[in-house]
Amino acid sequence: MKPTRTRHLVIVFAVTLSIITYIDRVCISQAAPAMREDLGLSQVEMGYAFAAFAWAYALFEIPGGWMGDWMGPRRVLMRIVIWWSFFTAATGWVWNAVSLWVMRFLFGAGEAGCFPNLTKSFTTWLPQEERVRAQGIMWMSARWGGAFTPILVVWFLTHLSWRRTFEIFGAIGLVWAFYFYRWYRDNPKDHPKVNAAELALLRGAEKTASGHGDVPWGRFLTSPTVWLLWGQYFFISWGWYFYITWLPTYIREGRGVNIEFGAVLAGLPLFLGGLGSLFCGQILPPLGRMLGDIRRARRMMAIIGCAGASLLLVLCARLEDPVYAMIAMGFSSFCNDLVMPPAWGACMDVGGKYAGTLAGSMNMMGNFAGGIAPIAVGYILAWTGQDWGLTILISAGIYFLGTFCWMFLDPVTPLDEAPATRAA
Repeated sequence: MKPTRTRHLVIVFAVTLSIITYIDRVCISQAAPAMREDLGLSQVEMGYAFAAFAWAYALFEIPGGWMGDWMGPRRVLMRIVIWWSFFTAATGWVWNAVSLWVMRFLFGAGEAGCFPNLTKSFTTWLPQEERVRAQGIMWMSARWGGAFTPILVVWFLTHLSWRRTFEIFGAIGLVWAFYFYRWYRDNPKDHPKVNAAELALLRGAEKTASGHGDVPWGRFLTSPTVWLLWGQYFFISWGWYFYITWLPTYIREGRGVNIEFGAVLAGLPLFLGGLGSLFCGQILPPLGRMLGDIRRARRMMAIIGCAGASLLLVLCARLEDPVYAMIAMGFSSFCNDLVMPPAWGACMDVGGKYAGTLAGSMNMMGNFAGGIAPIAVGYILAWTGQDWGLTILISAGIYFLGTFCWMFLDPVTPLDEAPATRAA
């Protein structure tokens, strides 16, 4: 019997939701100048508003991932997408700095469970050899959703207010939640379109699909692999958060580029980042076969990614021409996203039936960096008289720290099989 391909629709749902998440979170960076003017916000206050999302996103990552391991992604994703879609729309109803902070915090709390639960779905619905490639496709889609958002937001802002723009973006998620809940099943064997041959490809799906509330927290906290995963994601997220928060302001105020052309330039890092995710997801399986060691292949790509992202940001800070500087920043993002498939692939392979919780904890650490970085940028600008170059050089240095994590990280061995003291 020829296997059906029903499992690939899981990737389609993941791709579309990834695009929606990044549209909803990136639109505020493009609308920020208009919001600051209407609400009378300072740069530091806007930095806190950017960070509110990241702090909530970080704090609710582990609960969101754990709920997916316990209840299954079907119910969890439907609920959280409705939640964050409402608070995306509600961002258009704010009246001062405090209300903006609250709305972005509640929005971040909803989005926190997205990628851990999609990772849980991939672990259950895809054979091991298809998972990293699926992560590459998903992260490419997420980045491209963010890349084209600045242009989309500028178009809306020329026809509507920023308040109406947030309301329209919030409505999109409700449509996704409706169709996903109707189609998806937590266990592939429960889906009427999955035949026996396809189910045979998904060995272990029964184990990963079953509910698990008994997460081995002690195992997580004593595993060097888990700590190294957390560390590298913190380091790559620090610089990356600049692209979805301060970048449009930097292009206009730090580089003197007008709003229309600035929207095009602002999309470069996320567009090229998406290509990096796709490239890495496609090249990792053949590279692993060529080297005879998927562990070594993942480490190699991740180290190249962290080091390349660092060096290209240094180049960006040194270039005078804004176009060339943004091209350098764009390729820095490309290198950043070479790390994404190895990192999220490690969550699936190392976490196993606890993939949702492990992915949530890793993303939590990345978003702690996202909660600190936008505020730090606001203060650095205030203290140094708008020294944008210094903020970029700091990000470059933090990127490079990620290389040291990947030198010792074992991104393959499951926690159930590895001794707690083993890191490589």
